[in-house]
Amino acid sequence: MVSKIQDKVEEYAGAAEEAYGDVTDQGDHCARGAARKYASQASYAVKDAADTIKQQVSDKPYAGLAVAAAVGVAFGYLLGRK
Repeated sequence: MVSKIQDKVEEYAGAAEEAYGDVTDQGDHCARGAARKYASQASYAVKDAADTIKQQVSDKPYAGLAVAAAVGVAFGYLLGRK
């Protein structure tokens, strides 16, 4: 939970730095702010997806096991081809 809040704070800080770069016409601030903003958005999305998957697997463990087995078979097939 704390890391999600930290990601949101980083996103807003990146947006502020990007806006500062736009206002002052400093490309380095603009690029750094955009990178910081988008990196924190991606981190937040990954953590949210992981929490959702964890919740789904704990609610329906057999479905999670079936999906994991299907992914394993698919990887095995792809790696076993020549």
